[in-house]
Amino acid sequence: MSKDTPPSPPRLSRRRAPVTLKQRIVRRVLMLIPMAALVILVGRMGWLDQAADKLTFSRTSWFDNTALVEHFRTIVTHNGMTADAKDCLLFVVNGNDPADATRIQVMEKHSGKCPGDRNTLPLLFTLRIDRLDQKALTDWQSPGMFHPLP
Repeated sequence: MSKDTPPSPPRLSRRRAPVTLKQRIVRRVLMLIPMAALVILVGRMGWLDQAADKLTFSRTSWFDNTALVEHFRTIVTHNGMTADAKDCLLFVVNGNDPADATRIQVMEKHSGKCPGDRNTLPLLFTLRIDRLDQKALTDWQSPGMFHPLP
């Protein structure tokens, strides 16, 4: 080496050619397609509903009828108690029951996108909620005999 030229600093990586607009678009599309498919899959599997339920349902929600109905709507549709969609279920809360034995009737709705005879509203099962102890029992598959939720 001569004394006239200063040593060049070592390069840690190879120098890349500039990225063209076409390459940027292709990269973004290739990233967007799997992400969109993943979002659709997660939505169809109901994982978003379950995650939202876990985040929003708290100890005080047991005394709020709206929160309680939405919580059990998610549970009932995701644990196989009914094959109906969430929007095709009607929850009727008996407001005259005491806090330790509130009854919620789960009925099958037949209107809009829900198939079936519009003149019927069949009872699927009943939930018995103990708000004080935060427990739920159901008579699913055994009318009149209550047991813990599956």
